Amino acid sequence: MTSPPTASYRLQLQPSFTLADAAEALPYLAGLGISHLHLSPLLEAAPGSTHGYDTVDHTRISEQLGGEAGLRALATAAHRHGLRLIADVVPNHMALPVPERLNAPLWQVLRDGPESPFAHWFDIDWAAQGGRILLPVLGERLGAVLDQLTVDQDTLRYHDHVFPLRPGTERLPLTTLLSRQHYRLAWWRLAGTELNYRRFFNISELIALRVEDPRVFQATHGLLLRLREEGVLDGFRVDHPDGLADPRAYLSRLAESSGHAYTVVEKILTGQERLPEDWPCAGTTGYDALRHIDGVLTDGAGARRLTELYTEYTGLASSAAEQARIGRAGLTGPSGELAAELNRLVRLAERIGAEEPALADHAPLTVRAALRDLLTHYPVYRPYRSPVDQADQADQAVSAPTSTEEFVELLTQGRLGSGPLKEEFRDRFAQSAAAVAAKGVEDTAFYRWYPLLSLNEVGGDPAHPGVEPADFHRWCESIQRHWPLTMTALSTHDTKRSADARARLAVLAELPERWAAECRHWSALAVGLWDASADRNVEWLLWQTLVAAWPISVERLQQVLLKSIREAKLATSWTAQDAAYESAVARYAAAVLTTPELTARIGAFVESLEPYARSNSLSAALLHLTMPGVPDLYQGSERPLYTLVDPDNRAPVDFTTAEDELGDFARHKLHLTRTALRLPRPLGHYRPLPAGDHLIAYQRGPDLTVLATRLPYTRARRGEPAVLELPGRWRDLLTDRRYDGTVDTIALLAREAS
Repeated sequence: MTSPPTASYRLQLQPSFTLADAAEALPYLAGLGISHLHLSPLLEAAPGSTHGYDTVDHTRISEQLGGEAGLRALATAAHRHGLRLIADVVPNHMALPVPERLNAPLWQVLRDGPESPFAHWFDIDWAAQGGRILLPVLGERLGAVLDQLTVDQDTLRYHDHVFPLRPGTERLPLTTLLSRQHYRLAWWRLAGTELNYRRFFNISELIALRVEDPRVFQATHGLLLRLREEGVLDGFRVDHPDGLADPRAYLSRLAESSGHAYTVVEKILTGQERLPEDWPCAGTTGYDALRHIDGVLTDGAGARRLTELYTEYTGLASSAAEQARIGRAGLTGPSGELAAELNRLVRLAERIGAEEPALADHAPLTVRAALRDLLTHYPVYRPYRSPVDQADQADQAVSAPTSTEEFVELLTQGRLGSGPLKEEFRDRFAQSAAAVAAKGVEDTAFYRWYPLLSLNEVGGDPAHPGVEPADFHRWCESIQRHWPLTMTALSTHDTKRSADARARLAVLAELPERWAAECRHWSALAVGLWDASADRNVEWLLWQTLVAAWPISVERLQQVLLKSIREAKLATSWTAQDAAYESAVARYAAAVLTTPELTARIGAFVESLEPYARSNSLSAALLHLTMPGVPDLYQGSERPLYTLVDPDNRAPVDFTTAEDELGDFARHKLHLTRTALRLPRPLGHYRPLPAGDHLIAYQRGPDLTVLATRLPYTRARRGEPAVLELPGRWRDLLTDRRYDGTVDTIALLAREAS
């Protein structure tokens, strides 16, 4: 393995920010003190893709981004600046694009069916839908759109969609022709319940790959591995490993094939969950670090009081845990967005029973109910098979279960013996568990229940707000011991709010009564603007969103509110849009931002938070850049960044702004970032220092001490003395001031913020 990164910088490549644009930014990025550029997916994606996760061709670097020549030019220029490249790898899925011929392997499968040489690429249940692939692309039921389907030589067209025809069927009457294809065109609403290919979560336009097949792995990774061998790429970020049948086996193959390149995985860890220590990777992409940094800078008691006030304001008597259960259950109900995934597990259970009479006679409805209950209450994202599990599977086998619930649970644990169908069931349950967790909690419950929006983050745990300093230190010591090269992050292309936006919101936990009173004032000022079709919960969402991203344009605010209320799936959703409700919310947002008295009050409140919000931002940045692990900076986050959920957070960054044009806070944050990144790395051994309630203090080796303020609003109100004993002479790297022995941290940190 080449030298691991000391710090990386994530760039979101897209047609409006290409590999050539990245090359132009190299002098600035190298000047920050990073060692690696962390690039979003590089392979050819669907036309116009702004994220790259919708791959259509694994044999080419995206021509939209500049092609392989552009990547090589970037690598060469980066090497001149002492930088290396990390690439985002997407092993779980490909795009089902429009037109469909852009995905050549899938095109051949659609034409030739299970006999296609590419049929083993895709995770398709050929035993369902009469042996055809369901393609839910029609705007209405088939009978209503027959006149919109046309045959053109060897293709079938529906608006912009183009499908291959099965050889020999070109001259058949349309209805007969449709029935003879290896695919079934269907109304888009059937995707939730009838789909027979695995997809990325509930996104039918992303069809899953069987990368566990060595042939598929080589075909989909060959180009990236060649670029790694040739020194163009030095490391990998693995997207969504929880979608893979066996993440451990995949990582082992990737490590062996890449010469053990530096690799991190986008693994979401919930609660006390830890990354399996036998996974051959450097660690995660950093959401666990984000949760601990945010947590230690959030007043847990204040957040719990804020929950009580939120309940009073909105009338919602619930909890984070209850909403998570409801969100999970809704996705897996008979008409839920992930019903198709459960239906496939039920079909597998039936086949297992047909193959083994001792396990037969479990009614599909009861199997489905048992699966739904298990997935609703599952405590982590998904289970994993370990080598020990597989070796001991036969020894763990138990007698025939006495109930359907026991049958399902034992199947998921691999305790009913081994065999291809049972192993497939176990893998598919694990993959489905990950989808239910992600969509049911982060993309449903987090948009329904949000006393403090900064807690509702990817990998977050709003049911347990706040992290005590001692727990933060224990986590850092564990990372140092087990995963010293794991990535750490504060903002990513998937965070729902950037680090600075969350830092503002965290202040609200320190002044819950004042915040609730302010909300009532704002609501009173907005009485004449309010539409009865909206509600108090959406109003609370609006107020906190305004605080997080102030100042914000009407368009940005409307965009994030629309996504939020659709993800909540209460009054409206992506699949059942209520145009009147959505318009009412949009009008209300616009009216708020065009009412001078209201905007003046909001602006004044946000301004009053700024000293404490900026303190939180700088503390978070300092912890991120000096704690154990490899800090990964998201594009633009070395300066103030107040972005919201995608696509708001994926816009290209302007690297040309002159430093002397920046405001004070921007210069302070940039200075802190450069100073921390230019420290001699790797940093020394992590040792916590006792520092009271309002300070996080630790040493990295004998010569570097890190001090970061926590709960700044409370500290300022109490004015308690905060003295730290540091024997010997010390120099403050941010101000170049010298200190002997005892340090007055209040005075020190006040100077840092000025």
